[in-house]
Amino acid sequence: MVSANLVRTVVGIIGNVISLLLFLSPVPTFVQIWRKKSVEQFSPAPYLATLINCMVWILYGLPVVHPNSTLVWTINGAGIAIEMVYLLLFLLYSDKKGRFKVLLIVLVEVIFIALAATLVLTLAHTTRKRTAIVGIVAVVFNTMMYASPLSVMKTVITTKSVEYMPFYVSLASFANGVAWSAYALIKFDPFILVPNGTGTLFAVAQLILYAVYYRSTQRQIAARQAKGDVGLSEMVVNGSSTKTNSSRNGLGLEGGLK
Repeated sequence: MVSANLVRTVVGIIGNVISLLLFLSPVPTFVQIWRKKSVEQFSPAPYLATLINCMVWILYGLPVVHPNSTLVWTINGAGIAIEMVYLLLFLLYSDKKGRFKVLLIVLVEVIFIALAATLVLTLAHTTRKRTAIVGIVAVVFNTMMYASPLSVMKTVITTKSVEYMPFYVSLASFANGVAWSAYALIKFDPFILVPNGTGTLFAVAQLILYAVYYRSTQRQIAARQAKGDVGLSEMVVNGSSTKTNSSRNGLGLEGGLK
């Protein structure tokens, strides 16, 4: 008979793969930013949110905090490396004010994690207490990150266009939330289950919006192309590539992992 631990490990590995793909989903956007030498209207907020989220989950997954969580800290370690590359490109191609803002927020995030780690490891003397403290912090940050697309969803409803909500990012977010929710249920971990269950619901809402506004988006893209207005990002519609100005302002989904 297959043990629960083995099943959980397999599900966790699947979650790692999906999470890695989700981390890498903005790569085409950043390739084009690099080519244009400009971030244009793109916001660093999603990547800053993902960075702090990954740092909190690495702290949660440490053996001295929550033992037997290798699959948690490994994928989030990879996430930190990827987000740092994205933020480096923002530093290179933003204006002076944008650079200062990114550097300041990264500094604040690093200081916060350092203080949190120091306090938890010195004041909480059992892994159970450490798990509870860091877990609550992780739930807050993870839920905030998953909820960050709410502004984008509002834009979709207002404009009747899904240009600002890439389909494959939403789909990957759904698969990611399902995988990590299953991981948390096999060996019950409420700190992983709550944010990922919430994230799954948000992803479902995004997919529903995509279905509702898919046709109206195509009409808007066609009208803009007729005027010769070509934006930065590329969006795949019905298997054909269509140029759009798909800004990911506020869409912090590439790092929804635990």
